[in-house]
Amino acid sequence: MTVLRIALKSLKARWASLLGAFLALALGVAMTAVMLLGLATAVAGSGAPGGDDLVPLVAALGTSGGVSAFVSAFVVASTFSFAVAQRRRELGLLRLTGATRAQVRRTVLTEALLLGTAASATGCLLGRLGAPAFVRQLAEIGMAPPGFTLAPAPWPLPAAFGTGLLTALTAVAVAARRAGRFGPLDALRTADLDTGVLTAGRLLTGVGLLLTAAALAGSALATDPADLLHRKTYTTQPMWLISAAGLLSPLLAPPLIRLLGRALPTRSAGYAGRLVPANAAAALRRTGAVAAPVLVSVALAGSLAGALDTVGAARAAEARARTAADLVVVPATSGPAGLSGPTGPSGPLLAALRTVPGVAAVSPTAPTTLSLVGPDGATVRAEARASTDPAALAVLARLPLLAGSTADLDDNSLVLPAERGRTTVGEQVPVIRADGSRTTLRVAAVLRDGLSDNRLYVTAANAPGARPDRIDVRLTTPGGHDAVRTTRAAVLPYGATVLTREEWLAAHAPADTRTAWLRMVLVLGPALLYTGIALANTLLMATTDRRRELALLRLAGATRAQVVRLVTAESLLVVAVGAGLGCAVTAVQLGTMHAALAVLHVPAPIVLPWRPVTAVTAGALLLAAACAAPAAAGALRPRPVTVATR
Repeated sequence: MTVLRIALKSLKARWASLLGAFLALALGVAMTAVMLLGLATAVAGSGAPGGDDLVPLVAALGTSGGVSAFVSAFVVASTFSFAVAQRRRELGLLRLTGATRAQVRRTVLTEALLLGTAASATGCLLGRLGAPAFVRQLAEIGMAPPGFTLAPAPWPLPAAFGTGLLTALTAVAVAARRAGRFGPLDALRTADLDTGVLTAGRLLTGVGLLLTAAALAGSALATDPADLLHRKTYTTQPMWLISAAGLLSPLLAPPLIRLLGRALPTRSAGYAGRLVPANAAAALRRTGAVAAPVLVSVALAGSLAGALDTVGAARAAEARARTAADLVVVPATSGPAGLSGPTGPSGPLLAALRTVPGVAAVSPTAPTTLSLVGPDGATVRAEARASTDPAALAVLARLPLLAGSTADLDDNSLVLPAERGRTTVGEQVPVIRADGSRTTLRVAAVLRDGLSDNRLYVTAANAPGARPDRIDVRLTTPGGHDAVRTTRAAVLPYGATVLTREEWLAAHAPADTRTAWLRMVLVLGPALLYTGIALANTLLMATTDRRRELALLRLAGATRAQVVRLVTAESLLVVAVGAGLGCAVTAVQLGTMHAALAVLHVPAPIVLPWRPVTAVTAGALLLAAACAAPAAAGALRPRPVTVATR
C-alpha cells in the first residue's frame, strides 16, 4: 500500500510533466483501436459472398495496425524514459529517505500501470468515437466498397486496451530498472548532464537489432530476394533499423550534433547560441526523446515511399525490357475478331495483320488457367498464357530464362517460373487444363523469378476455349508512322485496338499505382499524425522542465529573446538529428531493395524519395519552432531569481 500511495501522490504532483506520456500513449491506443475496429469489419465482410474485394483492405489494415502499434511503442518508450530521467532528483530523495532500490522500481512500475490504464481507456474511447468516420472515409476514397460501415466486434477494444497497457509496462520496465540504480546523492545533483545513457545492455541490444536486420536481409538475398520487394516485408523491415537507431542514438547523435551544429544558424542567437550544440550533446536523453518521433516518421515516410517508387520503377523497367514488340494489338472481346481456334492462324484478324506491309512477326497469346498436380495429389491453380508460335513468342516476349529454351515449347511441354518449384528441364509435370482434362507436360524452360507475376506458357493445344487478348507485332522498320497507320487501318474492320509499345507500357506497366499509394497513406498517415502530436508534447514537456536552466542563462546576462532563440535553435538542431537518422535508415532499407533487384537481374533505376522526406522534415522543423518558442517564452515569465533559487 505504501508504494501505491507514493505512486498516486507522485502522479498527482507531476501530472503536468507526465501529460506528454499520457497523451502519447492515449493517442497510440486510439490509433490502434481505430485500425483494429476497421480490420474486424473488413474481416467479417471478406467472409461474406462477394467479399473478395475486401481481402486487400484486410491486408492493408492489418499492416497499418502493426505499424501503429510499433510507432506508439517506440515513441511511448522514449517518452517514458525521458520522464523517468527528469525525476532523477525526486527518486534520489526517495533513496535518501530510506527507500530501497526494489521499492523505487515498484513505485515507477505502479505509476506506469496507473497511467497506462487511464491512457489506454481514454484511447479506446477516442478510437471507438473515431472509427465510424474512418470507415466511411475508406469507402469514400475507394479502398472499401460503397456502403461499407462499422460492424460490431467484441475483441478490437480489449485488444487495443491490452496493447496499450503492455506497451506502457514494457516501455517503463527498463526505465524503472535504471530508476532503481539512482542513489541518494542524485538528489543533490543540479546539472542536467546525462551520464551513462549508453549502457552495455542498450549497446548490445542495439547492435543485436542491427545484426538481426542484416541477417534477415542477407538470408532473403541468398534464398528469396523477391521477398524483400513484397509490401509486407518492406513495410516491417525498417522497424528493426528504426529500433536499432533509437537505441544507439547516444552513440550516433553526438557526431551528427557537431556536424549539423555548424550548419544551423546558431550565431543568430548571439553569444547564447554557442550553447546550442553543447546543450543538445549534454542532455542526450532529452535529445533522444525529441528526436525519436522525427526518426520514426522520416524513416517510415522515406522507406515506404521510396520502396513504392522503387518497385514501381523496377516493374516498369522490367516490363520494358521484356517487351520487344513495336505494336500491341488488342482484339475486340466479341464480334468478327473472334478466332476459330485458341490462337489459330486461321483467324481473320491474324490473316489481316500478316498481310500488312512492314509487319515482320506476329505473336498472339491468350489467357488460360492450369492446375499443377503435386506429388501428393494436391493441385495449385496458376495463370497461364497460350501461344501458337513459340519461336515468335521467344523473340517478342523476351522471357527471363533460367534454364531451357522457349523455342522448345510444343504441345507436350510447358514453360513455368522457378517459384513453382519445378526447375529441372525435362521434368514431367501433371497438369489439369481449363476444361478439366488431365495431361502430363514436360518442362521446356524455367523462368527466373522477378517482380512481375510470371505466368506459365503452353501451346494452344493445352488451352481449350482460350481467346487472344494480346497480339504482339514486330515491324521491319520500328517507329515507322506509315506502318502504324496501315496496321490500324487493317484491324479497324475487326474492332481491334492498336497501341504502340510506349502506349502499351504506359497503360499496363504502372498497374494499380493509385491503390498502392492509398494503401501507403493508410499505413503512414495515422503514424505521421501521431508522431507529430507526440513531438509537440515532448517538446513542451522538455522545455517546461528547463525553467531553472533558462533562468540561470538570464542571470548570466542573456536577454529573453536570446534565450527563446537558443531553445528554438536547439529544438531545430535535435529535429535535424532525428531526420538525419531517419534518412540513414531509409538509405539502408532502399539499398537492401536495390541489392535484391540486382540479384533478380531486374533493371533498378535509383529513385530517391526526396519529396516525402523533405515534406516530413520540414513539417517537423516548423512544428518544433512553433512549440519550442512559445514554451520557452512561457518558462521565462517568472522572475529568474525566483526560479533559480528553487
